[in-house]
Amino acid sequence: MAQYTTVAAPGEDAFVEKRSRFIGYCRPVQTEEEALAFIQEIRSKHWDASHNVYAYILREGGIMRYSDDGEPQGTAGVPVLDVLRKPGITDAVIVVTRYFGGILLGGGGLVRAYSHGASIAVKAAGVQVMKECLLLSVRCAYTFYGRLASLVPEHGGIIDDTVYDDAVTISFHMAPEGLPAFEKALADATNGSSTVKEEGSRYFAFSPEEI
Repeated sequence: MAQYTTVAAPGEDAFVEKRSRFIGYCRPVQTEEEALAFIQEIRSKHWDASHNVYAYILREGGIMRYSDDGEPQGTAGVPVLDVLRKPGITDAVIVVTRYFGGILLGGGGLVRAYSHGASIAVKAAGVQVMKECLLLSVRCAYTFYGRLASLVPEHGGIIDDTVYDDAVTISFHMAPEGLPAFEKALADATNGSSTVKEEGSRYFAFSPEEI
């Protein structure tokens, strides 16, 4: 099973450095078309800005792109890209817009400013880990329902749905490493009368602290 780190939602933030205003934007994307559309959206919004520097990384195809948009080479696009690349954030795009305030920042100052603009945008968007989990279900008699409902979270699972008819069916997702211990506990709790049914897998979002 796999996992990857991305951003949770669109985010933006801004700051001023020596009269230059920097506005950082970050958004989750899954395709290059989505990334380019977002970049164009910000360019259109800030058509009068001095620069609209961008960077994006995508899992699909291992794509990694950036642009200095007229700033001195290596002072803008790469620092923005590094904010994604160094912590391993993917499926995300950042645009840092600059309105020049009349005071030159120098190469080092530009690197720090664009890096900061990208960082605060990512912080505003929020970082999350997408982890591939097993989609599972268990059907049991009402006698065992209470114990089963507590067994799932005890083993790191999250209940997605519960159906009540002549018996109870609990649908949940769980990291694959938690399944063997859960199956053993389930057999003990239900005297072997219930078993786990696997129904595929899907990515779910977790906070970095949960991983």
